[in-house]
Amino acid sequence: MLSQVCSSGSQPFRQRLLPWVQSTALSRSRATDRVQPSAIRHVRSWSNIPFITVPLSRTHGKSFAHRSELKHAKRIVVKLGSAVVTRGDECGLALGRLASIVEQVSVLQNQGREMMLVTSGAVAFGKQRLRHEILLSQSVRQALHSGQNQLKEMAIPVLEARACAAAGQSGLMALYEAMFTQYSICAAQILVTNLDFHDEQKRRNLNGTLHELLRMNIVPIVNTNDAVVPPAEPNSDLQGVNVISVKDNDSLAARLAVEMKTDLLIVLSDVEGLFDSPPGSDDAKLIDIFYPGDQQSVTFGTKSRVGMGGMEAKVKAALWALQGGTSVVIANGTHPKVSGHVITDIVEGKKVGTFFSEVKPAGPTVEQQGEMARSGGRMLATLEPEQRAEIIHHLADLLTDQRDEILLANKKDLEEAEGRLAAPLLKRLSLSTSKLNSLAIGLRQIAASSQDSVGRVLRRTRIAKNLELEQVAVPIGVLLVIFESRPDCLPQVAALAIASGNGLLLKGGKEATHSNRILHLLAQEALSIHGVKEAIQLVNTREEVEDLCRLDKMIDLIIPRGSSQLVRDIQKAAKGIPVMGHSEGICHMYVDSEASVDKVTRLVRDSKCEYPAACNALETLLIHRDLLRTPLFDQIIDMLRVEQVKIHAGPKFASYLTFSPSEVKSLRTEYGDLELCIEVVDSVQEAIDHIHKYGSSHTDVIVTENEKTAEFFLQHVDSACVFWNASTRFSDGYRFGLGAEVGISTSRIHARGPVGLEGLLTTKWLLRGQDHVVSDFSEHGSLKYLHENLPVPQRNTN
Repeated sequence: MLSQVCSSGSQPFRQRLLPWVQSTALSRSRATDRVQPSAIRHVRSWSNIPFITVPLSRTHGKSFAHRSELKHAKRIVVKLGSAVVTRGDECGLALGRLASIVEQVSVLQNQGREMMLVTSGAVAFGKQRLRHEILLSQSVRQALHSGQNQLKEMAIPVLEARACAAAGQSGLMALYEAMFTQYSICAAQILVTNLDFHDEQKRRNLNGTLHELLRMNIVPIVNTNDAVVPPAEPNSDLQGVNVISVKDNDSLAARLAVEMKTDLLIVLSDVEGLFDSPPGSDDAKLIDIFYPGDQQSVTFGTKSRVGMGGMEAKVKAALWALQGGTSVVIANGTHPKVSGHVITDIVEGKKVGTFFSEVKPAGPTVEQQGEMARSGGRMLATLEPEQRAEIIHHLADLLTDQRDEILLANKKDLEEAEGRLAAPLLKRLSLSTSKLNSLAIGLRQIAASSQDSVGRVLRRTRIAKNLELEQVAVPIGVLLVIFESRPDCLPQVAALAIASGNGLLLKGGKEATHSNRILHLLAQEALSIHGVKEAIQLVNTREEVEDLCRLDKMIDLIIPRGSSQLVRDIQKAAKGIPVMGHSEGICHMYVDSEASVDKVTRLVRDSKCEYPAACNALETLLIHRDLLRTPLFDQIIDMLRVEQVKIHAGPKFASYLTFSPSEVKSLRTEYGDLELCIEVVDSVQEAIDHIHKYGSSHTDVIVTENEKTAEFFLQHVDSACVFWNASTRFSDGYRFGLGAEVGISTSRIHARGPVGLEGLLTTKWLLRGQDHVVSDFSEHGSLKYLHENLPVPQRNTN
């Protein structure tokens, strides 16, 4: 075993740098040897990736059962495959990728974790150096021999790998040292061979060296000593768990991980992970979680363009490490869009690559649930409208018949949430008999409207003789609805999905676990009367919302129901999947100079105080300047004081007052509580301008008795819902007569405002002909386009 601590290709540079690095590493190691649970969290910014020092402690024994537990990993080995470290031409290193990897390892190291690297790259680095030397030598000899400046084409001999490794080791380590130094981290190189693990004394020496380096907060960089390593042998010894030969860096990483009792082994390669068929084939699907015994479900392709191992060797090494108590993730370290954060994403528990686990979940994976929702939704869409309506009626009956069981489950949620959730969220979480009765009424409205939805003919055109075109309404596909603290949302959305023939994935907040579970069981019971039970799935796994938003091959539309922060996070995380919703509900009410005294206080009270946590609650009250210091204004303020509404003064309003309420921090604020911003405007046009600048295009209201002013406001305010002399709280699917809504959309494509049944449908075109070809309609063809509009058949909804 050869050990070089803080080696460098430049001796003078090394002599200048080493004492400082060693003293820095030693002083830092004493301060951060073990992060105690009571340690104070603090943020550092030594790189452009912020990181937090967190308490980490775990007794090594069993591997982690779920990805979400990976954030507790204390000791981590990162294995860098040859394809990750080398350039595409296999001569030289991919410096950009390498720098990104070093930065991520440094971030984790500075969080208090113990990081180790198993790296390839010495052969490629050496090959680059030797090729340069050979070319330089040949060019000099040819110039001397020919006496001319024109050099003949030179052939480069095949370079022996051991010689390349010998030439590249020092340069590779110098590069790592220079990169880690940027983050005030010292690195140490350790070269090993198979004998170092099989000789008991050498194995103890190696183990002691690694532990001492980790104790001093130094990152060990381990590699097989390819300058002296013997030729590769068959993997016969990988069948057991007691021994594994070091033939390549995959087996080295596994052996090192088990030997050092590491919590996590990250294997970076040039593929996303394991696939159920060769990557790149049409049917290839990434395996999210791989379990021992699943080898028969995997087809191994050829190994990567460089390196000694292939995917089969990686899997065998990973399974060996897993049985030794180390969790393993195999992921892509070369993709330019993810390589900059792949390691930190894995440690944060995000769904990256293939996670090896010994614990199989009791239920289906979310991918399997997506497939079930897809196939179940297609079967649901083929049912007759009467059958879909019958399912919804049955669900409405179950909500009232099973009322006691539902309320008992909801009581459990409320008891567990007590003290953890704010009062407005507890109110959203709570179910009652009246709420269930209202839900049942709304579901029956949806059932009635579903009679004329899926399959409805929207347009008919006679293209030519015996060639007729129809545009019909069809389901969107599979919907993912994510909702917080709102169990009553589940039956509403389920009914709308049934009526529109869509498959449905539901992800509820953990605070409503018991309520959601029983409501989902009732939805499936209703679906089962026509054999489509699997069309609606409740995601109960530990899937993060961000991971669900990446399932673009299974989900056609995401509908978030919850806080503005939730909506923003989903809009940011969704990759290739449209998101329907609104990020904020900043609703305005403009009180015109010709407003009725009797109407204003009723409208303001209902809009702000009836349910302040709702997205359609009033947040900003705009008052015409002429109303200041009038009885109407005094009545508004008195009413708000009685209702205990905290007032925030806008800049103009504050300027009119000697002693004003607290000035608003931002005019673009959704309070979601008994708080209200009041601002003064000079005209209806100024009110409209204010709404366009600070509003969220949700719901805005004018209070006035002047019809001309009202119509001007209605036509010029560009929001999803614009009202005249009506509360903002009317912006709701149930109140609009839609039965229910999946949410309120402020987008300008497809659906806007409260989204009911119609918003969950799209269209397709049906063309019926008799041996028609386009060439018949050419200039010299026998047919002419007619393009006649035909009457649309009216479906009987009785």
